[in-house]
This record gives sequence, C-alpha cells and structure tokens, in this order.
Amino acid sequence: MTFEEKINGMIKDAMKAREKDRLEALRSIKAGILNEKTKEGAVDVIPDEVFVNMLQKMVKQRDDSAKIYTEQNRPELAEKEIIEAEVIREFLPKPLPVEEVEVIIKQVIAEMSAQGMKDMGKVMGKVTPLLSGKADSKAVAELVKKLLTQ
Repeated sequence: MTFEEKINGMIKDAMKAREKDRLEALRSIKAGILNEKTKEGAVDVIPDEVFVNMLQKMVKQRDDSAKIYTEQNRPELAEKEIIEAEVIREFLPKPLPVEEVEVIIKQVIAEMSAQGMKDMGKVMGKVTPLLSGKADSKAVAELVKKLLTQ
C-alpha cells in the first residue's frame, strides 16, 4: 500500500468520524503528495526520502505558524496548527536518541580524520544524508560543532 492510498483511506475514516482537524491535516498531506507527483521529472510513486522531507517541511511550517499565532495572541489559530502538526508527525519516523546521533557523528569524524571547525562542512555533508529524517538537522549541526571544538 502506497502512502497515497494510506492517506486516502485515513481521509475517509476521518470524514466518517467527523474529525475536522485531522481531516484538514490529512488533506494537506494529500495536497503535498499531489504537488510532488506533478513536479517536473517526478515519478508515479514518491520515494520514502522525498515523502519524509515533505512531511518535515509541513511540520516545520505548522510549528512556525503556531509560534507566530501565539506571539500575536491568537490561541485558537495556534491550537489548530499544533493539532495539524501532531497528525503529520504520526507519519514521520521516530527520531533517534541524542546518544545514537552522537555515536554516528563521532564515527564520521573519525573516518574523515576531521580536525576542528575547518572540516565542519565536510562532516555535515557526510552526516546529513545518514541522519536525514532521523534527527533534527539544526540539532545535528550543533552537535557536530560541539564535537569538532572539543
């Protein structure tokens, strides 16, 4: 069963259960899938990495919107964005614990014989594909920086 078929089934279930917020989040995922499928050079079935990246962007957009709504004293809109972000997170793989991320980064640093901050770009270039979808890229960058300056 493809992601699209799974989402379509969940949309039907949300409609039957009259779950408005969940339905909106699922429809936005479906819209994202359709956007990916209509891009130039796209294939009929979206690869897992593309799907995960799309979902991560959607969660980040909703988190940013919720933050802005909270700052502007619009709690009802912030709550809607938070609920949608939680629904979308259900489809993301569980993030790796910080300890495992640190082990992976240390292995890459050792393999590359990285020596300080001058090698951060090289290390990030190797670490990013390994941890894509498994850890927050901002946290990974901070951890790489910390480990390279020790």
